Amino acid sequence: MIQLLVTGKSGRMGQSVIQAAGQEPAVLVSATHDAGENLAAAIAQADTVIDFTIHKFTRELLDAALKNGTRLVIGTTGHTDEERAAIREAAKTLPIVYAPNFSVGVNTLFWLTRKAAQILSQDRFDIEVTEMHHRHKIDAPSGTARRLLEILNEETGTSYEDDIAHGRFGNVGPRPPREIGMHTLRGGDVVGDHTVMFAADGERVELTHKASSRMTFAAGAVRAAVWLYDKPAGLYDMQDVLGLK
Repeated sequence: MIQLLVTGKSGRMGQSVIQAAGQEPAVLVSATHDAGENLAAAIAQADTVIDFTIHKFTRELLDAALKNGTRLVIGTTGHTDEERAAIREAAKTLPIVYAPNFSVGVNTLFWLTRKAAQILSQDRFDIEVTEMHHRHKIDAPSGTARRLLEILNEETGTSYEDDIAHGRFGNVGPRPPREIGMHTLRGGDVVGDHTVMFAADGERVELTHKASSRMTFAAGAVRAAVWLYDKPAGLYDMQDVLGLK
């Protein structure tokens, strides 16, 4: 049986993960952790961690996991480039599932976005991405939207730094042909909405996913923890878990 540590136990995602783990016979929540509590003591009671907290906590979690040989499922978003590099380095020693979204539906959206970008080329179709989350979300764009943009960059040969327009204001002039628009909305209690739009003269294709419950992410993270149990060290994502690669 998987001995699971759930970090951020008092947060909305932490509570959802605990609930989802209770529905999985192969998993036992053997420890929990919140900010200010003893992480070393908590991680010593587990062989796998599911973390949906804040990006600044990740380095501390990586250090503790490396000392204990603990598998990691990381759903936290908003990491800096340096923090992402630290995750990649830790994955040389530990099995880690690191994903911007653990929903089966969203990972299907990732797959569909890649296929659509291969077919609906930028010589005819302009690409825009929108995302909306609740008023309390602290990072923008969301990790899911960032991954959608990365997929689009990969398939179109564009650059996140040079070709992504994060909103538009004022007299910006005509739309550059390689530009991809990114628009972030915040309000209410929206769990997560994401849309990728391909717009051409005379037609428009939209791919949309809307989440109404955090349990879809929590259940996916628990699924990832079960999948990770017998895997060697390496950096995996939810596409690996679902067999979409």
